[in-house]
Amino acid sequence: MKRILTGIRPTGRLHIGHYFGMLRQIAELQSEFDTFVMIADMQALTDNFHQPQKVRQSVLEVAYDMVASGIDPQKSTLLIQSLIPEIAELTLYFGNLVSLSRLQQNPTVKSELAQKRALFGRSVTWGFLGYPISQAADITIFDADLVPVGDDQLPQLEQTREIVRKFNQIYGETLKEPEARVIETARVCGLDGNAKMGKSLGNALFLSDDAGTVERKIGRALTDPLKAYLGDPGRPEVCTVYSYHALFNQARLEMVAAQCRSGERGCVACKRELAVQTNAFLQPIRQRRAELEARPGEMREILLEGSRRARGVAQATLARVKERMHLNYLEGTA
Repeated sequence: MKRILTGIRPTGRLHIGHYFGMLRQIAELQSEFDTFVMIADMQALTDNFHQPQKVRQSVLEVAYDMVASGIDPQKSTLLIQSLIPEIAELTLYFGNLVSLSRLQQNPTVKSELAQKRALFGRSVTWGFLGYPISQAADITIFDADLVPVGDDQLPQLEQTREIVRKFNQIYGETLKEPEARVIETARVCGLDGNAKMGKSLGNALFLSDDAGTVERKIGRALTDPLKAYLGDPGRPEVCTVYSYHALFNQARLEMVAAQCRSGERGCVACKRELAVQTNAFLQPIRQRRAELEARPGEMREILLEGSRRARGVAQATLARVKERMHLNYLEGTA
């Protein structure tokens, strides 16, 4: 089986954007591929270095959400990034192959720097600017053949491919050049209409939110600002609530749109229906998560065992790398 690798940063509980953006696709792919799913705690520290306890606490939160969403530890290898020290060593070697200007040109880095201006000001850390190098090490250390990505993440993967090509050009064919496995992702906007749903933006609907919380959050969700009263014609295409109907209420989507446009459907009733459908969708995930939370030791063992298996792969890859770089000083010694 070909191997795929994906990862997620542990900075809090996961939300529906994570589910429709990655989790459901990985759950579908894990029967077809040797699947590695990494909880990227070291990468999370690049912009959470001042609150490491948050990252630590989030590791289990993320693991609960992933498994509750269908990622099966019997089919996928779940691992914690910081338990694989070979990643950090390979990151150091890769850092010699990438210029500062190339990192600054990375569109993902540029976008995230704009969002983190309040944190960094004019003093961006090396760790944050260099995280694409760490991502390249994440992918290649596990000999990943494929990386599941949305269209918007292709430039990020291309930087990994550049690093691998340069390494192989200098030191000889050593590392796999990973291919993109483009997956269809739903772009989920925030409850406030923001193009991005984010844990820190206060606009997220979390997979673990209870039924009452879901109802309250949807009740505050942005609708068409020009539709003030029942009877006013609405524009579903600009309504956040309608975009969620497209995720959770597809069977009635055309009717919802038609009633909205005619003015027959009011926003309050529309939100109530959405809350019912959303809670019906999330209930199995919440139930499975509660079962996992009741046995935290079991989840810790899953993560430790997955990390042990992953580290064996990483050690073999790093051994090849160090041999090619003439850093295998102890080879053949007693």
